[in-house]
Amino acid sequence: MTGNDLRLPAALRGTLALPVIASPMFIVSVPELVIAECLSGIVGAFPALNARAPETLDGWLTRIKAALAAARAADPHRRIAPFAVNQIVHASNTRLEEDMATCVAHEVPLIITSLRAPGEVVRAAHSYGGAVFHDVTTVRHAEKALEAGVDGLILVCAGAGGHAGTLSPFALLGEVRRFYDGPVALAGAITTGEAILAAQALGADLAYMGTRFIATAEANAVPAYKEMIAASTAADILYSPFFTGVPGNYLKPSITAAGLDPETLPQADKSAMDFGSAKVKAWRDIWGAGQGVGTITDVPPVAEVVNRLGHEYQQALARLAATAARFVA
Repeated sequence: MTGNDLRLPAALRGTLALPVIASPMFIVSVPELVIAECLSGIVGAFPALNARAPETLDGWLTRIKAALAAARAADPHRRIAPFAVNQIVHASNTRLEEDMATCVAHEVPLIITSLRAPGEVVRAAHSYGGAVFHDVTTVRHAEKALEAGVDGLILVCAGAGGHAGTLSPFALLGEVRRFYDGPVALAGAITTGEAILAAQALGADLAYMGTRFIATAEANAVPAYKEMIAASTAADILYSPFFTGVPGNYLKPSITAAGLDPETLPQADKSAMDFGSAKVKAWRDIWGAGQGVGTITDVPPVAEVVNRLGHEYQQALARLAATAARFVA
């Protein structure tokens, strides 16, 4: 189901039930969520910084690997996806070197990097055969990441939850494919099986989905956050750099609940990025979400979500084939 499997890193070939990476979300993504995602056949991911101390990261990786290994041993034919760890490549992340050493020791299959071109992370991951995918929001970011030797790109387009770009996926993916034929994951308001298929139709290999997995039983989000996602629509999303210095999409009701007016937030400088040292903290108090929230109305377990996505994907594929047949001689 992954489109062109040969383009993907070896760890992803033949292991996916759907061509999906569940994006690593600050606070929200924890071992319970990652394990449930991988066991459902999609790549589960978490930010290294979610493990609040370096030794905690080691414990999390041990736990995730043990759970997936046990499931594979119990059913060798089951599609169990690999997991990924997100590393923030930025001066504010003083743990990067130590956390990458832990990832190397555990031979994490996929490293997802964000912000700065990750040359040092690429070298570390390649030392044991791991792969690195890098978040990008512009063509120039994509070019710099490829110069650093990454194995794949994650195009974070308009409408994605959290830190997101402003370009349409039609524009960014089209331009990137003019000079890059390697693995691409596409992010931006993807919450349904139809949208996963649409990402592939555009030329992506994988969909990159976050918001849909916040509203699941296993996610480490407070009930009010999950309920807010299930009750919101695209009109409830605000794009602002105020909270971290980097533009991102947030739920307006959470901003209001924190005592701020979402319509009168000042600008912020990304050089002052602190990932949450202010009195009102992004992710903890101000909740991220993408523009696809309007299609999310419940908070089921991950397995149910992935099963539903699979049915939607197959139904969309059948509809598309029937439609295309009317236009092909």
